[in-house]
Amino acid sequence: MTLPKHLLPTTVVGSYPQPDWLVDRAMLSKSVPRTRMHEMWRLPQEHLEEAQDDATIVAIRDMERAGIDIVTDGEIRRESYSNRFATALEGIDADNPAMIRARSGQETPVPRVVGNIRRTGPVERRDMEFLRKNTDRAAKITLPGPFTMSQQAKNEFYKDDEELAMAFAEAVNAEALELEKAGADVIQLDEPWVRNNPDLARRYAVKAINRALQGITVPTVVHLCFGYAAVVPGSTKPAGYSFLAELADTSAEQISIEAAQPRLDLGVLKDLSSKKIMLGVLDLGRPEIESVDTVADRIRNGLKYVSAERLVPAPDCGMKYMPRHIAFGKLKAMSNAAAMVRKEIS
Repeated sequence: MTLPKHLLPTTVVGSYPQPDWLVDRAMLSKSVPRTRMHEMWRLPQEHLEEAQDDATIVAIRDMERAGIDIVTDGEIRRESYSNRFATALEGIDADNPAMIRARSGQETPVPRVVGNIRRTGPVERRDMEFLRKNTDRAAKITLPGPFTMSQQAKNEFYKDDEELAMAFAEAVNAEALELEKAGADVIQLDEPWVRNNPDLARRYAVKAINRALQGITVPTVVHLCFGYAAVVPGSTKPAGYSFLAELADTSAEQISIEAAQPRLDLGVLKDLSSKKIMLGVLDLGRPEIESVDTVADRIRNGLKYVSAERLVPAPDCGMKYMPRHIAFGKLKAMSNAAAMVRKEIS
């Protein structure tokens, strides 16, 4: 598949809502799991893969019907954006988790790193092959970034967090190379934790990201956000990124940012003039479906700072925590808005 040639190609960040018949959404809504949450799935193990396949086809078709140009598999097989890959690696003990206390005081179980991090086999290859087989659109797949994974685990083996992040980067790179062979048109790393710990990120996040993307020849994206709207309310989101300009030094072609819900001042994009920008133009914190005009205005606002050749409209973040009909409606509004603005500028 080749990527769309027209201006303002639309995409999703990654996840799409999982059906109620597949997951216990009430359980899912309480956290973004770092360790495995097998009890979240409503089906017994012997039927789970087939059910996940069916739900993945539903997600792909929804994105296609909504008019999305670059689709994903909706991350339907994942409990969270990061835990499925992270816990599949050797050197990780996810069965006996450590507890990490967040600044809010909330405790989260996280995997313990107890040995050399090593990828012993493919984790998402079948997901990518399945996506490729079931759409004729450009297809993107996402992986958790090495910096974020290093911050979501308890290091009990490596001499410091940097060494841990570089070990994760090697594992991510091996997986990404295989996903490219399996037909990925775009590969995205999710790195939301660079803004949680910007001082540490400044020391080695770019180095780890570049190691993870080494040798990849298809377009690559680094996504960062302020957290799922369902988990992090808009009122607590900052008005700007504490780590963004630094991403100009990554080898990624695109940087994906959340902009609609936090009403981000897009002047920050001047620091990323060498990159394409995947711009969040759907506010996932609002339960109503935005009008086409509202989304078109957000795209036009982006065009004041980024040329049309460099702008990719997208939701702010993954959509997995939303009701499905709302997610679909928002994507359709975005596709129609992109088409409207495309006509104005062509």
